[in-house]
Amino acid sequence: MIADVPIRLEGVRSRSPSRSGRVALALLALLAGTPALLAHEAERTRVVLTFTGDERFVLEVANDPLWMLMRLETFAGGTVPANPTAAQRDARLAQLTAVFADRIVLFVDGREVRADSVVYFPPSASSVSSAAPVGSASSTSAPSATADRSAALASFRLEGRMPRGASNLRWLYGLVADPYPLEIRQADGSSTVEWITGTNWSGVIDLTRSFPRPTRWDIARQYLVLGYTHILPKGLDHILFVLGLFLLCARLKPLLLQVTAFTVAHSITLGLSIYGVITLPSRVVEPLIALSIAYVAIENLATRELKPWRLALVFLFGLLHGLGFAGVLRELGLPRGEFLTGLLAFNVGVEGGQLTVIAAAMLLAWPFVNRGWYRHRVVIPASLVIAAIGIYWTVTRIWSD
Repeated sequence: MIADVPIRLEGVRSRSPSRSGRVALALLALLAGTPALLAHEAERTRVVLTFTGDERFVLEVANDPLWMLMRLETFAGGTVPANPTAAQRDARLAQLTAVFADRIVLFVDGREVRADSVVYFPPSASSVSSAAPVGSASSTSAPSATADRSAALASFRLEGRMPRGASNLRWLYGLVADPYPLEIRQADGSSTVEWITGTNWSGVIDLTRSFPRPTRWDIARQYLVLGYTHILPKGLDHILFVLGLFLLCARLKPLLLQVTAFTVAHSITLGLSIYGVITLPSRVVEPLIALSIAYVAIENLATRELKPWRLALVFLFGLLHGLGFAGVLRELGLPRGEFLTGLLAFNVGVEGGQLTVIAAAMLLAWPFVNRGWYRHRVVIPASLVIAAIGIYWTVTRIWSD
């Protein structure tokens, strides 16, 4: 049995109550000011570069179309109208093909290669939106079929001629901030994936050989990192949910009970959803995830102790969060030969991110949790801010659909 041990740090001199309360509110207010799009990956970038064997290449770059429009307008000097229709959005993106092409750099054997043609494809016609770029040539989407979020991706297709005897390649995409996969497909059918961090250059990619299949360890490491970064730094909604669990009671036993219930639940639905047993559209899952954040924070205001119904609800909310994780993992795709390896590694990475959030919260709270003012000046203000963010996200996610 786990003892109900209060978390404390003896001999540590605390700061004044008013200052600590201000710090908690300042941090959460910063989160509150973060755009709602940061709660999930707004960029959702996919890049596939195919060499056709006749000294030509086809480059397909997929993103969320509204995000793409906002980014390209910043370079074109235009403005995005409020709530543009799909037709208006797609018509404008078709006019911005030259602006998009300027944000792409293919550096082959020390010289820039430019595309001969650039065409925009709206979501319904985007061929890369349902691809699964993670892994090798044997990669494929999970058996559960393409997520509805993936179907909303639009793409630009660039085609051009490669220099004869091209031997190495470097790549730059000057629009994104998040890591994204660059898949390169050789004419012999082999492929490789390199993960690029935002606007950084890729490494030097050797074009003179067939790409080897990634090892099991390569896949496990890749998906471990993807799972962790889905929480830190990109999973702001999941971070706030975990912080809401922590704020109820900073004693070890209640915290572990809640985290265990949440972990078991989201592991169940992550696996079942990836295997196609259960599915829910993101337009349903994402507002409910936001609502779960608001509920946990509001309940922190009403009670000081862990109640039986709290554990049941945390388990239920964990099921919803697992469906959210599954949507992300379906977009990334899983390698057919190492499907279970990728799934387990991604889940372990998610757990690592959540435990990091809890550990950081514990370290920050230790000097204060046994002070008489802790609940009044830290728990209540922080829970109010988290609840407000959760309610705001619930409304905006419903409204955006």
